Amino acid sequence: MPKFCANLTMLWNELDFMDRFGAAASAGFKGVEYLFPYDHDKHRIAEQLKKHGLTQVLHNLPAGDWAKGERGIGCHPDRVKEFQAGVAQTIEYATALGCKQVNCLAGIRPRHRDPNDARETFIKNLQYAAPRFKDAGIKLLIEPINTLDIPGFFLNHSKQALDIITAVGSDNLFLQYDIYHMQIMEGDLARSIETSLKLIPHMQLADNPGRNEPGTGEINYPFLFQHIDRIGYPGWIGCEYKPRATTNAGLGWIKPYLA
Repeated sequence: MPKFCANLTMLWNELDFMDRFGAAASAGFKGVEYLFPYDHDKHRIAEQLKKHGLTQVLHNLPAGDWAKGERGIGCHPDRVKEFQAGVAQTIEYATALGCKQVNCLAGIRPRHRDPNDARETFIKNLQYAAPRFKDAGIKLLIEPINTLDIPGFFLNHSKQALDIITAVGSDNLFLQYDIYHMQIMEGDLARSIETSLKLIPHMQLADNPGRNEPGTGEINYPFLFQHIDRIGYPGWIGCEYKPRATTNAGLGWIKPYLA
């Protein structure tokens, strides 16, 4: 049966960040993920994880100024030093939190830059980061994101991500497969997941359209969960969706899986 972790950026966001860990545990989750930990003291987060018996499943590398619309700097040629500093900060936090995998957001391609420049920068940044994370015992992931939610995002398809993984040439670079994003960009979810399974250590979900909880849209999640279980996916699935009403009211879909 798939393992589900709560995305604390999206769920219980009416609560203070530190209070969301207890809410996730009370709902039956054993693991959590979120966008970024860097605005919070890593020791306080670690205390919450320990207190509530939670696994820190995933968080992202620093991604620029999120409040101003930046969505990653991995493909930005003029921000390589900032990216490298972010690698060190991520290792510091992930180590303190016992987090064994982190996601690198490619970012929105700078309009004045050639796509090939962005690609080469992203590859070189990943070649810098992957061995450093490996030395720290942390997997490095990259995530394709749809162009409706984030227009101009550099990485959009699973095949594109796999091509970049091949170009980087590291055994410590993997694909984060977001079911919601890939339903929008390419569909054929069951086949795509099975084809890339060996390179997928983490998935995320939301239904489409609306990015709400499973059961509110077009994706046949009961079938997909059975398929993922049948092909032997061993990792977590992050619940990265916007609750249609309140978080607790929208958790009916997951109760059979958390029992």
